[in-house]
Formats: sequence, C-alpha cells, structure tokens
Amino acid sequence: MLPGLQQIQRRAFIGNTSRGLGAVALASLLGRTAADATPGVLSKLPFPQKAKRVIWLTMAGGPSQLELYDYKPKLAEMDGLGMPESFTKGQQLAQLQGQKLICQGPQFKFAKHGKNGTELSELLPHLGSVADDICVIRSMTTDAINHDPAHMFMNTGSQIAGRPSMGSWVTYGLGSEAEDLPGFVVLVSTGKGRSPQPIAARQWSSGFLPSKHQGVQLRSKGDPVLYLNNPPGVSRDTQGSDVEAINALNQIRATAVSDTEISTRIAQYEMAFKMQASVPGLMDVTGESAKTLALYGCQPGDGTFASNCLLARRLAERGSRFIQLYHRDWDHHSLLREELPLRAKEVDRACMALITDLKQRGMLEDTLIVWSGEFGRTPMKQGDKGPIGRDHHNKAMSMWLAGAGIRGGMTHGATDELGYAAMDKICTVHDLHATMLQQLGIRHDAFTVKFQGLDAKLTGVEPSKVIKEILA
Repeated sequence: MLPGLQQIQRRAFIGNTSRGLGAVALASLLGRTAADATPGVLSKLPFPQKAKRVIWLTMAGGPSQLELYDYKPKLAEMDGLGMPESFTKGQQLAQLQGQKLICQGPQFKFAKHGKNGTELSELLPHLGSVADDICVIRSMTTDAINHDPAHMFMNTGSQIAGRPSMGSWVTYGLGSEAEDLPGFVVLVSTGKGRSPQPIAARQWSSGFLPSKHQGVQLRSKGDPVLYLNNPPGVSRDTQGSDVEAINALNQIRATAVSDTEISTRIAQYEMAFKMQASVPGLMDVTGESAKTLALYGCQPGDGTFASNCLLARRLAERGSRFIQLYHRDWDHHSLLREELPLRAKEVDRACMALITDLKQRGMLEDTLIVWSGEFGRTPMKQGDKGPIGRDHHNKAMSMWLAGAGIRGGMTHGATDELGYAAMDKICTVHDLHATMLQQLGIRHDAFTVKFQGLDAKLTGVEPSKVIKEILA
C-alpha cells in the first residue's frame, strides 16, 4: 500500500458509506445541515415536541387485560361454557391449539374511576385515583404470540432480532440532554414468588444504528454499574489521564480506518468515566423528601419496581431521553387468581406515584409514560383443574399512556363481547410507535436509515397511523 494512503478496510468503507448515505438522506429530508449539527441527527423537527422524554413501563410476560382493564360481562355469563367456534375457528393459538376451549370469566371485580368513569380492576385502586391522567387503549393488537418475538416486536417493530429498539431510534434522532448519564437507560425488577419469564439485552439493542445508542442497564440492587469505584491507589485524575490517552490512541485508529464503532468506543470510555461521578449522585436519594418516599412506598435501592420508578423520575430530571423499566413474572398460564394480585400490587401504587410525582414537578406535560406488556391473554382458560390461568393472545391486549399531550380520562377502542379480538378502533404496535414518535416531534414515515439497501424505519413497511383520537 502506498505510504500516506488512508488504510480504509473494505467492510468499514462499505458500512460507513451506507450509514453516511442514510444519514445524509435523513438529514436532507428533515432539514439538518452540517452547520447546525446536534447530539442527535435531527435538529429540525416537523411536529411540535410534546414529549421530551419517554418512560416505558414494560410488564414482561403478558398481563391479563381481562382481569385489569377490559371487563366483559358476557364472558362472566359464559364462565365454564365452551368458547363459540365462530370466534376461534382457523385462528392461531399458543399452548391451547387443538384443545377444548372453555370460557373463563373475569376473576376480579371492576369499578369506575375519575370524571369519565374509566373502568379498572379492583386490583388497581391507586391507578384508579389518577384515572383522569391516563388513556387506556383496549384495542391494541400485536403480530407475535410467543414471548421473545413479542418483546422484539414491541421494542423494535420487528420479530426478527437485530433491529434497533425504540429507545435507540429516539436517542439516535434526538440525542440526550444528559451529559453524564446514558440517554437510554434500562432498569429491571422481578416479582416475588415464581420463576420469571426471561428477557434479553437484545431487547434494548441498537441494531444497525451506532452502538452508542444501545440501552445501558443499571442494576437495581447493589452498585448500579460494575466497577463503579476505582481500585485502591488509582485516583480520579489518574483514571482521567488513562481514559484521555486511550481515547487519543483510538482517535488515531478511527482516523486511519474510518470506523464508526471506534468513535462509539471513544464515546463509551468518556461516558463510563463521567458515570463514575454521576451515578452515585443519581442513587443518593437523601435529598428526597419523606413525603416523596412515602408516595412511592419503597426503600430506595431495594430492587423493586417502585424503587425503579423513583429512579426513572430522577433519570428524567437529569436529561435521560428514554427510560425503560421491565417488571417480570406476568406469565400466568396458571395461578392467575393467586399470582396476579401480587404483581398488580407491586406496580399499582408505583405507577400512581410516578404520575403524581411528575405532575407535581411540572414534568408530566412533557414526559410520555407508556404501560404495556408484550401481548394479552385469552378469554379461554388454561388448565382443567387446580390453579388455572390464561394463554398468550395477540388479537387483543390493553395498555395505557399518560402525559405529553395524551388525552387523560379516556378509553380508546373495544374488543368483542368475549374479549377475544379487537373490534373497534383497532390499533397495532406500529401505530403505537408512530404515535410516540409524533409526540416526540418526529414524523415516523420520514425517520429512516439505509440498511441493506432499504429505507429502514421503526414503523416498518406495513401501513401504520398515528392514533390521533388519543391526542389532546
């Protein structure tokens, strides 16, 4: 190779060419120029930015909408009777495929809450107290019927692993307002009792976007980040000098081969160094009032969902753009009546506290909260005797949203009389993503990146729409 000629690897050159073209096309479409570059690729947004940040509360395992949000009197009447074949003939089921299908009525009572009488389960009394702040969607559907692909679809808009998660898309587009914390943070908690449904780090992967946009998981108990403290004899100044030297060497290599992943490595070293100073402050809740701690009903750092909700608010205050909480153990094929009250109790008060806390601080108006599982549950029971449950179901699920221009105190859509399928104002996961992006100021069908020769986007290639009826 001739002296002085840049050593650009073929794979890096092709990869950077495709990424560069995608970024140029996206920047051109949305009005970005090199002169006004921002931490995200989008500097001029086509819509008013109602949401500056997202807190996504993910109930991993598939919570039963029929016991929480979607009461069906007709299903109660048919409890123990055969499920009409007209509902299920030719339909895909998960573990109930080929079995005799028996209706199972709601296992808990419902009550109306708020000015508009939002109907919620008796298991959610605290959420009922803020019913006027939430919008319940009862007509959500999804394409996937098993856990891992359903999580992939809810997070990335595709059942195939390797696509960027929504948190990665959002931080790629908008950047982050946090200088010393990740823009995309993940917190995980587990319900007490059974063996929880596993989740994987690929759910918060950056996919084909630069890896600096992947979610960073903070541990809920103990040190939130491994190796947070320097070893004995290493001062912060020494550590800073080491990081500076390593990044200088990485920059030389990045210039030589033009590999964006080296730039990501540089950014990650810098962020890790900053987090050594910022994370202890994040976790130190001594400045929180006794009233606030009592509102959440948790002991900070105890690893519970409630503790993570408090951390989510603190992350939001510090500028993190996308905060995703996973609470596991909602997969109730059995023990539905015994276990669901435990899971509901673990999240009910915390969800109310998060909404109330943000509202009191004037942050709810620009914070979008989303509560969802990965799919719903069947109106047919699973199990003949003993601790019965419900199977996976993708034709009907319920979820709720709050804040950031979402109309509170309303329900949207409906399922049929037995709760088998969404019938009125049917919504898809792509519709949800389109709506969330619009509240963030982003036009979903224009937010694309070139990948394998195609204009890839979060909302996929299928038709999708913004759910305008739920917007204030």
